[in-house]
Amino acid sequence: MGEKKPVKIEKDELVDKTAGDASSTEVPIEAATEPAAGKATDDGDSIEQKLETAQNEARENYDRLLRVSAEFENYKKRTNREVSDFKRYANESLIRDLLSVVDNLERAIESAKQDISEEGALVEGVEMTLSEVVKIFEKHSVKPIESLGEEFDPCFHQAMMQEEVTDKPNNIVLKELQKGYLIHDRLLRPAMVVVSKSNNEATNDN
Repeated sequence: MGEKKPVKIEKDELVDKTAGDASSTEVPIEAATEPAAGKATDDGDSIEQKLETAQNEARENYDRLLRVSAEFENYKKRTNREVSDFKRYANESLIRDLLSVVDNLERAIESAKQDISEEGALVEGVEMTLSEVVKIFEKHSVKPIESLGEEFDPCFHQAMMQEEVTDKPNNIVLKELQKGYLIHDRLLRPAMVVVSKSNNEATNDN
């Protein structure tokens, strides 16, 4: 038998072989792709959550906008109504002060008519003055309340006394002690009146 001789392996060859074996090692496809797939799934969930959050915020902002718009419309209507009322009734205090002037003029006319010694010129002058004041009232939508012969209404009349009668039912205005007035549709001053009390009803009650 022949004698075995040792094989000499060069250092460079060993390095090249090792490097070649390392480079030829294949990485399984599943192992390489799993981390990437997991990351994509997480990103998809995050986007859906952000989208849902954004939609919720959009709905809340829209609802808030509707509420603010409704409140603003109500504010405009209320402001317009207040301005309109102010314009309609701005002269209320002035007209109320003039009512006493009209009362005095009416009393003066009645007194002068009853006194035959008074000259007609005085009565005529007072009547002209009263007529001018009444025109001012009409210009500002002030009108007297019709009371005589009407049924007593506590919204427009103030009963000063009752008078027993036989020819009228209860609560009929018999006399007007002081005229009442309206400004537009608002009560400016109630009429002071004498109200009927039926004599027949009083007898039946007894």
